[in-house]
Amino acid sequence: MMKIESVASQPDRAGRYKVCFEDGTAMRLYRQTVEDFGLYAGRELTDEEFGRLSEAAGQMSAKMRAVRIISASGVTKKELEHRLIQKGEDPVQAKEAVAWLSEMDLIDDEKTARQIVERCIAKGYGLARAKQALYEKRVPKHLWEDALADYPDQEGHILSYLENHPEIREDRKARDRAINALLRRGHSYSEIRRGMEALSLQTEEADG
Repeated sequence: MMKIESVASQPDRAGRYKVCFEDGTAMRLYRQTVEDFGLYAGRELTDEEFGRLSEAAGQMSAKMRAVRIISASGVTKKELEHRLIQKGEDPVQAKEAVAWLSEMDLIDDEKTARQIVERCIAKGYGLARAKQALYEKRVPKHLWEDALADYPDQEGHILSYLENHPEIREDRKARDRAINALLRRGHSYSEIRRGMEALSLQTEEADG
C-alpha cells in the first residue's frame, strides 16, 4: 500500500500539484489527474492503483508538454514525438500524445510543411535551404513536392543581397564571402552567377 502524506493546495508554475507519499515518493500531477484518482492526504493506494496513477501521470505529462511545444512553434508529428522523448517522456506515451493532438486536428504535417516553406520564402532563402528546413523539421518526404510546388524565383533576393554589398565590385575576397553567404542561404551557384552577371551589366550600363 502507498499512503498519501500530503497534496499541495496550490499548483507550481507548470500547473502541477505536488503529491507526497509516506515512503518519500513525490509526484507532480496535473489537477485533472488528482481529481480523476480522488487523491487526498491520508488516502492509501494499492500497488495496482499506484501503477495506474503513475501511468496516467506520464500520459498527462506527455500531453501537456506536447501542447506547450506546438503552442510555441509549428512542428510535425515526427518532430514532436522526437522532442517529447528528448525531454524525458516515455516513448509510448509520447506517441500517444501525438496521436491525441492529431485526433483533435491540433497538429497537421501538411499545414506545418506549408508554414515552413512560407517562412523560408519570406526570409529570401533558396530552394535548397527550404528543403533542408523540411528535412530538419522531419516533414514526411511525400509532402515536400506539394509544399515546394510554387516556390518563387529568388533572383530578386539575390540581386538585393548583392546590391547591399557594393564592396564586392572591387574586392575579390568580399565577392567570395558574398557567394558563400548566398550558398548558405540555399541559392544555387548558377543562380548566384546569374545575379553577379546581371549586377555587372547594370554597373556597366550605369558607367556608360
